[in-house]
Amino acid sequence: MSELLTIGEVARRSGVASSALRFYETRGLISSERAGSGHRRYRRPVLRRIAFIVFAQRIGLSLDEIAGALAELPDDHAPTKQDWSRLSATWSDRIDARIAELERLRDSLTDCIGCGCLSLSRCALSNPDDRAAEFGPGPRRWVDQD
Repeated sequence: MSELLTIGEVARRSGVASSALRFYETRGLISSERAGSGHRRYRRPVLRRIAFIVFAQRIGLSLDEIAGALAELPDDHAPTKQDWSRLSATWSDRIDARIAELERLRDSLTDCIGCGCLSLSRCALSNPDDRAAEFGPGPRRWVDQD
């Protein structure tokens, strides 16, 4: 098995589109080497970095936060269990907040979640007389739950 993978192989193995891989590379989240033909070649540890990026995005980390976390990981080999443990230690609170947010969304699906209709003068469901407008624009019932 070759040490270097093509962009197509990395896309297939990671489930991430080639265009996203190129984007991640321009953001400095992953790196590649260039073959004599100029094509990108990736070292196998990039697969774990990509898995980390996908997971981190799913729990709500921004690309800047992801870049900061990845800067703490080794670039030349796959991160160890200790590396992952150190990075993920601060994520429990964030994951708990995300779970609570999703539970609020699930529980509010049949009710108004503050859909942004705040410009309406009257919402017969949950915002009569547009009372939520005094709290600001957007989905106030949703964003004010934090």
